[in-house]
Amino acid sequence: MRLDVRTVRLRLAEPLRISRSVTVERDAVRLAVRHDGLTGHGEAVASDYLRLPAERIRRELAGLRPALERLPDPDQALADLRCGAAPFKELSAGVLAAVEAALLDLAGKRAGEPVHRLLGRSAPVAVATARTIGIEPPARAADQAARLATAGFTVLKVKAGSADPADDLARVRAVREAAPGARLLLDPNGAWTEEQAHRLLPAFAAAGVEAVEQPIAPGDPDALAAVAERSPIPVIADEDAVDYEDACRLAGRVHGVNLKLAKCGGVHQVLRIQAALRGSGTELMLGCLVAGSLGIAPAVHLADRARWVDLDGHLLLAEDPWQGIGGTDGTVRTSDRAGLGVRPAPAGEPAPGPAADR
Repeated sequence: MRLDVRTVRLRLAEPLRISRSVTVERDAVRLAVRHDGLTGHGEAVASDYLRLPAERIRRELAGLRPALERLPDPDQALADLRCGAAPFKELSAGVLAAVEAALLDLAGKRAGEPVHRLLGRSAPVAVATARTIGIEPPARAADQAARLATAGFTVLKVKAGSADPADDLARVRAVREAAPGARLLLDPNGAWTEEQAHRLLPAFAAAGVEAVEQPIAPGDPDALAAVAERSPIPVIADEDAVDYEDACRLAGRVHGVNLKLAKCGGVHQVLRIQAALRGSGTELMLGCLVAGSLGIAPAVHLADRARWVDLDGHLLLAEDPWQGIGGTDGTVRTSDRAGLGVRPAPAGEPAPGPAADR
């Protein structure tokens, strides 16, 4: 097998403001694994929050290349990856997830099967995805909500964490009025204290919010569990649910865990966590970082396993270099195409970035 790597820049259609940052663009490292005339693709996006700059991604892939290229085929590579063999065990979670995605894409193409069939699902997956509305003035948030509802979105996720929580409540009420048929999720990204969460969640529940992600700062799972115990709506751990150990620690203590492949390490880790949570009362949410359709696609093949789905990272881009998972009508879906089912967009190559490095 041969590994090629290229860095591109993904620009958002408009800035996305959350409680801790504003995102306008993101570097993505695209990898291609070639074998017997076929190519499997994967994407790892840089993230300051996850301490994963593009330079680190490229460095880890350069270190992986010699060992990966000695493996005979993608099936053996996937087996080694899933059992934590060297050199895969040295990779950060986001890089591991991208490598696994490329290998799954390649394995599916070799078998002539879409990835969801490799994962045990016979029919294509099609699920409603949330669409994120950032921290915006109420009137602007309402306008976005109305346009999204008209386009077909039935789930909207509203960001919170303003300096004055009353501004967040006004935003949610404006979204509810503009899209009365939509299900509402709330995400303060850990901006509240435990006391604030106890005080504020009943008001947001009354405004129509059906679940909240990570209402308090991460790092105190006992406090998050206490919030969940008293909350009138389901509490979903996000920043406190990074990996398998975190999910097991929270099992039965929160209502859900938001799994992002770049946080937990990929498809095989999501399936492992799902098995560990079975019967605990804690359900899955599948989330994502801002990424192209290539980066979102692996999670879409798992999406029917989750109660909540938030796979809209590709929909936030000014130009998505890939296509094949839909989403503009509020539904992400797989197809019967072999592998991940994505392909370059008709416009051609992604936005310019540093030259490919071998």
